[in-house]
Amino acid sequence: MAGLKRAVDTKDERNGKRTKVKGGDVAPQKTKAAAPVKKAVSKPDLKKKDPAESGKTDKKNGKNKKKVEESEEEEDEDEFDIDDLSDFEGEKDENEDIDMGGLSDEGGDDDEEEEEDSEDEEEEKKPKAGSQSNGKASEPEKNNNSRESHAKQKALQQERKAAKPNSDIIARSKQLWERLRRKSHVPLEERKKLIAELYSIIGGRVKDFVFKHDSVRVIQTALKYANTEQRKQIARELKGSYVELAQSRYAKFLIGKLIVHGDTEIRDIIIPEFYGHVKRLIRHPEGSWILDDIYRQVATKDQKANLLREWYGPEFAIFRDKSAVPSADLSEILTKNPEKRSPVMHFLHELINQLVQKQSTGFTMLHDAMLQYFLNTKTGSTDASEFIELLKGDEEGDLVKNLAFTKSGSRLLCLALAQSNAKDRKLLIRNFRDTVKMMASDLHGHTVILTAFEVIDDTKLTAKTFFTELLNQNDDAETRNEELMYQVNDLTGRIPILFPFAGDRVKWLLPDSTSEALKEIREVRKETSKKDPEVRRQELVKAASPTLLELITARADSLLETSFGCQLLSEVLFDADGDKTAALTAVAEAAKSRSDTKDSPFVGRLLKSLVQGGRFNAATKTVEKVQPALNFHTYLYEQIQDEIMTWATGSNVFVVVALAESDEFEKKNELLKTLKKNKKALEKVIVDAAAEAGKGGKKGKAGPTSSGAKLLLEKV
Repeated sequence: MAGLKRAVDTKDERNGKRTKVKGGDVAPQKTKAAAPVKKAVSKPDLKKKDPAESGKTDKKNGKNKKKVEESEEEEDEDEFDIDDLSDFEGEKDENEDIDMGGLSDEGGDDDEEEEEDSEDEEEEKKPKAGSQSNGKASEPEKNNNSRESHAKQKALQQERKAAKPNSDIIARSKQLWERLRRKSHVPLEERKKLIAELYSIIGGRVKDFVFKHDSVRVIQTALKYANTEQRKQIARELKGSYVELAQSRYAKFLIGKLIVHGDTEIRDIIIPEFYGHVKRLIRHPEGSWILDDIYRQVATKDQKANLLREWYGPEFAIFRDKSAVPSADLSEILTKNPEKRSPVMHFLHELINQLVQKQSTGFTMLHDAMLQYFLNTKTGSTDASEFIELLKGDEEGDLVKNLAFTKSGSRLLCLALAQSNAKDRKLLIRNFRDTVKMMASDLHGHTVILTAFEVIDDTKLTAKTFFTELLNQNDDAETRNEELMYQVNDLTGRIPILFPFAGDRVKWLLPDSTSEALKEIREVRKETSKKDPEVRRQELVKAASPTLLELITARADSLLETSFGCQLLSEVLFDADGDKTAALTAVAEAAKSRSDTKDSPFVGRLLKSLVQGGRFNAATKTVEKVQPALNFHTYLYEQIQDEIMTWATGSNVFVVVALAESDEFEKKNELLKTLKKNKKALEKVIVDAAAEAGKGGKKGKAGPTSSGAKLLLEKV
């Protein structure tokens, strides 16, 4: 195509405006001699554009115009881009000043345009038709090309692997690993041979394997099936690299394997290498977890102290007195060096705050450090208040939840609840609403719940926060009772349920660690809580009573099957607030219907206490009767009066003794008459018990059955 190129001014010459130039200053376009002069269009139906529309096209395709102008200067350019042609025509139509080399603006009439359009259309259709006719033939060609391409890629990949150091031995070791990891498919003798071959490969080259995601698995498998000496060999070979291994995404698991399968010697090789690196590792996304696992599970007391001391400042990481027994007790350190209090507390707080802000709050080491900080602040001081604000500041509540499940963390939360004001306590416990059940069943978490019962004066808030989930109060009756049956028979999970009912007699219910923690809390509570403890307890009992009485009414027979269930029956029926008639009747009916449990000693103790109407005080040797009176003897006698002699001569004879001794029992005389009529049966029990003792050659106290029979004979 022949034509003229418009001269283009620079930006500075035209002040950012486009200029129109006519003819003479424009150099002619160079074309090949063999190329025919022909007007090409982008589409068959392309018509001459309106100047306004072509102006818009110029603006949109300004960059393409520039490319067309540059391409026209090249001598070897014999093809035109469709977009460039349309742009060029748009420019011609807009300016109307460019001489098209003998073709006048009016010279291209409609007939010529139609002929040229038809020629172009035929040229465009030809390759398309060819591609359609060869579509089926090109499909296999594409598949072949794809296969060849994949084969080349695979070959290149193999070449790259082969070029890496130790490629042959790593490949062989991975083949052995593939066989060894299928434990159930490998006979013992074959496994021994494979392990021997594997150790011959990795011996002296362990470090070449451990930092790669695939080959490190080989070393882990070797550790799994190795003997003690082979494990020690690997541990010694990796000596000096454990800090780097702990920070590796894959190699950190190798340290875990060494710790799990190793002995004290391997442990003492690994842990000292972390000394001096605690601050860096605890903030590392990979190293922090392996460091905390070692600290929590395998480190000795002295090793834990050395690791925790590094939280107190750089000097504790650099200088260690190896002759003295290390201590991580911060109060002891500050007592010996009071001048270090300010820098140590500042350093410790900064490191704690960094981890909290990163939301890395699940580390036991962090919880120990936080407890040490809080124990060395004064109640009500600025440091203590700022630390409580740090606990409250976690909007998602992960910090407080994680603290509740460790020994140090739960103690920290208990102290924080005890020292806080009412507003802060409300903010702290709001994070527990979806974890109450987990906390109740946890060895440390249940202590936090008990502390809330002890220090929060707003018992409605406490009941809403804890009892709603703890007692499943939002579930239907069947689901609620089913869940409660699991909880009351759990050694730890039952503690928060029974705690308000037990009162001062709670010692039998609590572990020693929990008792010590509550003793500490009650001392702090004297200064921070206003409500009388007994009033607070009664309000909690009132909130929990309806749900538990409904449980007893619906599941009394199931509760009598276990000793924990009988303890729940005893505590709730003695101390619950509300109408207990339905619950007492259900227990009496269950005592009769469950013949398989009526001889159980815990069932006998429960029924005897309920008949007596109170708990037995061992110190005063008297029964402390509850008010209002239960009158359980009436409900029970109505159920068992037809089989009273079976009870009187059975293992739980003391239930009948309690009925005979009760002054409030209205049918006491009727019972004594029945016993008097069957006096011989009672005497026979005594004789049989004595004969049984004589056969075995035993001397001493008589059994409970004969002792109870003697007491009944005295009554009649």
